Amino acid sequence: MAQRGKARVPTEAELKRLFAVTKAGSNARRNVAILVASYRLGLRSKDMAALTVGEVFDEAGQLLEECSLSAAQIKGRKPRMVYLTNQAVRSALNDYLRERSESEHGKVHRGAALFRSTKGGGFSPNTLQQLLHKLHERAGIIGGRSHSGRRHFATSLIGKGVDLKSVSVLMGHSSVAMTAHYAEDNPHRLRRIVAELA
Repeated sequence: MAQRGKARVPTEAELKRLFAVTKAGSNARRNVAILVASYRLGLRSKDMAALTVGEVFDEAGQLLEECSLSAAQIKGRKPRMVYLTNQAVRSALNDYLRERSESEHGKVHRGAALFRSTKGGGFSPNTLQQLLHKLHERAGIIGGRSHSGRRHFATSLIGKGVDLKSVSVLMGHSSVAMTAHYAEDNPHRLRRIVAELA
């Protein structure tokens, strides 16, 4: 799926529509959990495809507060921590695992892929990209695709005044210079800056 340009960062209204359309569609709990991992954790498709149940939930089925992405799992081969402390993240992941556990008769294998495709196995990064593109398309978000969530995550943090170093760590970037691009090209933030000029 060759695409040009940067993934579009949806407006807040578009983001609400994206989640509403996804909640009303098939595989709703799984797809909402995938969107949340993208938009609230800044995970790439490759990161999400590599996650296992045991990296996110403990042996008692309780959601952990953080998980570690190893160098082998992610782009750039820079290991990083992902913090599962956001309430929207916790709610979506718990709802998804509860539904999945019921469908698998309470026997969700901890080594299994966290996000299971309709065929029963894990997603490849490419199939996750395709799914995210379809979800954005269904919500009428032109230019929305797999990296939209990651861009939204970074630009939202920067817009809230979070320092670039912290955003860089949360994004798993090798340098703050990489993160600075997200500050420079956020049209929502730039519009707000101009609107608030005295």
